[in-house]
Amino acid sequence: MEEIEELVKRYHLEEDSEHIIIRLPDKDGQVRRCFLLRRKYLLIQFPDGHFSDFPLTEIIEATVKYPELLLSESIHFVHKTPESSIITENSCSENNND
Repeated sequence: MEEIEELVKRYHLEEDSEHIIIRLPDKDGQVRRCFLLRRKYLLIQFPDGHFSDFPLTEIIEATVKYPELLLSESIHFVHKTPESSIITENSCSENNND
């Protein structure tokens, strides 16, 4: 859950006891809010109908970086970009320095 807290700080996200809240601008310039349940994994349905579990950290990254895309598409882009693995690498290296 430390990775989630790091993302909340990095992207200045809101949170409550049950949700991570991501503020997203819509086409009209209005702000809409995306509520993600505080779970380690969330089940995502793809356009072809299949389901797959993804870590909340990846879902947060995908939503923040690619808000205009479907979540299933944005997760694909997060998996393709090497910087999404930086969180995991940084948290491992920080633990080794203790």
